[in-house]
Amino acid sequence: MIAKTPSPPYYAVIFSNLRTEINDGYGEMAEEMVQLAELQPGYLGHESVRDGLGITISYWESIESIKNWKANTDHMIAQKYGREKWYAAYKTRIALVERDYGFEK
Repeated sequence: MIAKTPSPPYYAVIFSNLRTEINDGYGEMAEEMVQLAELQPGYLGHESVRDGLGITISYWESIESIKNWKANTDHMIAQKYGREKWYAAYKTRIALVERDYGFEK
């Protein structure tokens, strides 16, 4: 599903990752993080795909809202588990969305 974002400017946090073979609690934690992110001030939506490489893009009103999400205690626990067991590699990029356009039937 394509996130319904407001008119720019807003921010995108792009999280690209490669998983390990360990699934212990990953699905549950991922679902919990989506639910928690949706409650965060400044959260605008997200999109996520996995086909070998996983990419999740979350959209935020401000850099401050992104910093607050990164510092969320439950999110910090998920980050720790990700580094310890779920991800072989990851990269996070933060970008300012200055323009967007689309098409929908």
